[in-house]
Amino acid sequence: MTQQPDPNIHLYDTMQRRKVPFVPTTPGHVGMYLCGPTVYSDAHLGHAKKEVAFDVIRRALMHFGYRVRYVANITDVGHLLGDADEGEDKLQARARLEQLEPMEVADKYFWSFFKDMDALNVLRPSINPRATGHIQEQIKLIEELIARGHAYESAGSVYFDVRSWPDYGKLSGRKLDDQEEGVREAVREEKRDPRDFALWKKAEPEHLMRWDSPWSVGFPGWHIECSAMSLKYLGEGFDIHGGGLDLQFPHHEAEIAQAEAAGHHFARYWMHNNMLTIGGEKMSKSKGNFTTIQDILQKHEPMVVRFLLVSSHYRSVTEMNEEAFASAQGGYRRLSETLHEVERRLKDAPAGSDAALDAKIAARVQEFEDAMRDDFNTPKAVAALFGLTAEVNTALNAGPVGRDTLERAQAAYRTLGGDVLGLFAEGSGAAPAQDDAPVVNALMELVLKARQNYRLQKQYAEADELRDTLTRAGITVEDTKDGPRWKR
Repeated sequence: MTQQPDPNIHLYDTMQRRKVPFVPTTPGHVGMYLCGPTVYSDAHLGHAKKEVAFDVIRRALMHFGYRVRYVANITDVGHLLGDADEGEDKLQARARLEQLEPMEVADKYFWSFFKDMDALNVLRPSINPRATGHIQEQIKLIEELIARGHAYESAGSVYFDVRSWPDYGKLSGRKLDDQEEGVREAVREEKRDPRDFALWKKAEPEHLMRWDSPWSVGFPGWHIECSAMSLKYLGEGFDIHGGGLDLQFPHHEAEIAQAEAAGHHFARYWMHNNMLTIGGEKMSKSKGNFTTIQDILQKHEPMVVRFLLVSSHYRSVTEMNEEAFASAQGGYRRLSETLHEVERRLKDAPAGSDAALDAKIAARVQEFEDAMRDDFNTPKAVAALFGLTAEVNTALNAGPVGRDTLERAQAAYRTLGGDVLGLFAEGSGAAPAQDDAPVVNALMELVLKARQNYRLQKQYAEADELRDTLTRAGITVEDTKDGPRWKR
């Protein structure tokens, strides 16, 4: 890891609509906020795309020497069906369906979400605030907006007055007069303008989630939670705010308006990941191509799923189909098998190093890091790992490689592919977990000896059957001039 924070990182800022140098507010430290899930159902592949994308960005910043405080919220109140200001709360609707309390639903899918993220090797956030735990902070921010004339109370609810804030729309580039009125919801008479959005909603008698406020017994709107919680934990003018492209309007636009109209310096850089498609179409329940993370992990190894996600740039559309998964599986196995072979050879490697291969490893590390400095270009970073793999395999096939050089190759895979891209997690198939490696190696030596004995006794059918069994288990046996070798 670089000792001093790297000053040469560039990222694409959605607000400026161009790539810009990244300069944090506090040297050496990065404050990063990600809009997390609404915990009312199992996480889907769109969540996987977003979470893995920003996990890699976080990991890369840490690799380049920054200390990162990573805050990702949990929405457990206020997100209404249809994403607008009308309709039933998504958690309450699910609670009614499952005959649970809303907080039971929130906890159930909160832990389900993190189980999925753990499988995909997504690092846990530094802070994971929940909307229901920060009602007072949201009320305080609403009071600030009312005091400044940017919000108004009406029939027990409070709305943000978009006409009072001329900058509303600056992130998405939507001019206020061009925004369609009343498309996603019936226009409420209690609003001054149909484009005004709720900061606080008066609870109907049947609404289960409710809190006291100066205006009514009710609940916060969807947008206010992120403004309040990001400012609480990251402070004024924090560095990076991230989320999916679908949140740019209205959610992120509303966050900016709320915070800045209340007099707070908000996020300095805005980053958005693009969408995920299945068979060329955006995933949706109505199209019948909706897939949860748990469903996909029944079919594919977690690290293969992650490899597919990091193989496309976070700002590009990621296509997921069986052909893409097959390609990802082949690519990931190529990298992980080479890493495993390097680590196997280290046990008996001769002392010394190979200057030519050392130079190639250093060049590939530089290529990888340059790609990540350039708006976290993971496709180019993955290409650098494939280049490294070709060069390492050529050297391994040519004869013994010195221990020092093998350790450099191992460090490159483990640091770049593992620590930065989040691949090669234990249990992923990259190599046996360290505690199990001696047992697995001893068993494989016995199996290979048994196969060799079959061959010496000309029992070729038995030898082939043993090899086929290993192949079905994901283990390849190669017969070389130095005897049989195996790899995953």
